[in-house]
Amino acid sequence: MTAPTFWDQPDQAREVMEESNRLKGWVEPWNSLDTKAGELAELAELLLDDPDPELEKEWKQESSKLRKRLEELELRTMLQGENDHRNALLTIHAGAGGTESQDWAEMLMRMYRKWADRQGYSVDLLDIQHGEEAGIKGVTLQIEGDSAYGFLKAEKGVHRLVRISPFDSQSRRHTSFASVFVYPEVDDDIEVDIDDGDLRVDTFRASGAGGQHVNKTDSAIRITHEPTGIVVSCQKERSQHKNKATAMKMLRAALYDRALEEREKEREAVEATKTEIGWGNQIRSYVFQPYTMVNDHRTELKLGDVDSVMEGELDPFIEAYLKKFGAQSTV
Repeated sequence: MTAPTFWDQPDQAREVMEESNRLKGWVEPWNSLDTKAGELAELAELLLDDPDPELEKEWKQESSKLRKRLEELELRTMLQGENDHRNALLTIHAGAGGTESQDWAEMLMRMYRKWADRQGYSVDLLDIQHGEEAGIKGVTLQIEGDSAYGFLKAEKGVHRLVRISPFDSQSRRHTSFASVFVYPEVDDDIEVDIDDGDLRVDTFRASGAGGQHVNKTDSAIRITHEPTGIVVSCQKERSQHKNKATAMKMLRAALYDRALEEREKEREAVEATKTEIGWGNQIRSYVFQPYTMVNDHRTELKLGDVDSVMEGELDPFIEAYLKKFGAQSTV
């Protein structure tokens, strides 16, 4: 990188810089932890020869911090998939059940926003379809941050809600479902062959909750890839051109993810699961009544504080998933 001709080929230079920064992201934290561990080892020897209550208290506090940092680095080592370092596109679809399921889909959207905020990630709303009375029928979020896809891939699947419905006048308990799909955001330098003849492009007016129009032109874009049936849409911008460009990026990501799944043959095809948002397919259940419990059916992790989970405390579930499946989750 110090060679005078390094920037003569900008694209290759950027790739080298990105790879260098990625490696630094591993080497520098490890060196820092190694240095800290050495300092604490020396302090422990001093305390053995000359006990000091205040220093011992400090040693315990710093050791606890070091252990936490080591656990975080260990978790990162499980993100070895070729796309784990990428940003994520996260889509939520309400299952059957009308308003109740649509409200649940909106609750999940809020939960993932909260989780992303905790990670310091940025969240961009690319597309949303509001329910007639409440909630949402579907939404697509772009979540940007280091290894966003690597962590969020743990969330792919059907999520089940059990609660006393606020929309039921008789206050009966309801079960609702929503599906979550996560795709790695595809860089422009990754080639995904898309034949224009395979695409159906529709325009429509972007609208907000309650049918209120965001603008009066048909700027929103919906693209259907007819061979696979994949549908993406974007209404983020007022410009039809910008919305189409973003929708094409979403389609490339979806097609890329689909190709990886077919090649690896380790996961179900995304489209095969989209039609089964219901009983027997859920990866996680969120129970509000008659007791509170969040149960991940893949890892068997159970947490009683459902409110904290809905506020974005998803790390225990993501960590449990990566520890159990991380080595084989290469997509």
